[in-house]
Amino acid sequence: MADQQARLSWRDGTVPVSDLFDDPYFSIQDGLAETEHVFLAGNGLPERFAPGFHIAELGFGTGLNMLAAWRAWEGAGQTCPLRFTSFEAFPMAPADMAKALEAFPSVAPWAERFLAKWQGTGACDLGSLQLEVIQGDARVSLPEWTGQADAWFLDGFSPAKNPELWGEALMAEVAAHTAPEGSAATYTAAGFVRRGLETAGFEVTRIPGYGRKRHMTKAVLR
Repeated sequence: MADQQARLSWRDGTVPVSDLFDDPYFSIQDGLAETEHVFLAGNGLPERFAPGFHIAELGFGTGLNMLAAWRAWEGAGQTCPLRFTSFEAFPMAPADMAKALEAFPSVAPWAERFLAKWQGTGACDLGSLQLEVIQGDARVSLPEWTGQADAWFLDGFSPAKNPELWGEALMAEVAAHTAPEGSAATYTAAGFVRRGLETAGFEVTRIPGYGRKRHMTKAVLR
């Protein structure tokens, strides 16, 4: 697994689509607006930002979620670094990331700072953001992780196409690596995902989704 990179195709020359999961990496309507609706607002961000805040994520993809969070962190005037840990089985090549992120000029200043230092996986010191991307199957790597997140971005490919990243055992590991009163958010409202989060100890709420997606899920650890 360690040497596997994402295999992808391009829809309309701008939207990367995973060949393995046959699923786009971000919303065709507006991936950045979806990220802000689902992962930032769904986790009560930036209102909950505080020194030492830690975001964790299943599925790093293009890095768009990280960039949106980083922009919001700096926009909120935080002076300590934001910690961001992502678990990714098939990292995207930096050149493909750069091409994908061209679709979002409003985060270009952050994308440029990120891509100037990014080596494809591992740790990356971005000053106001401390990034770590842990490569491999999250079902193996998350149980071994010693960190705790204040907020989770659950952003694997569609549960129908990538069920391994949404199973009950993995949701239990998410809960085990969440700070008290920490949160999680995801674009999916699939019943088995919501039940898995509830079983793990989250209080789960189905709320309006972004664009054509009627519902999404937010959860708070109680």
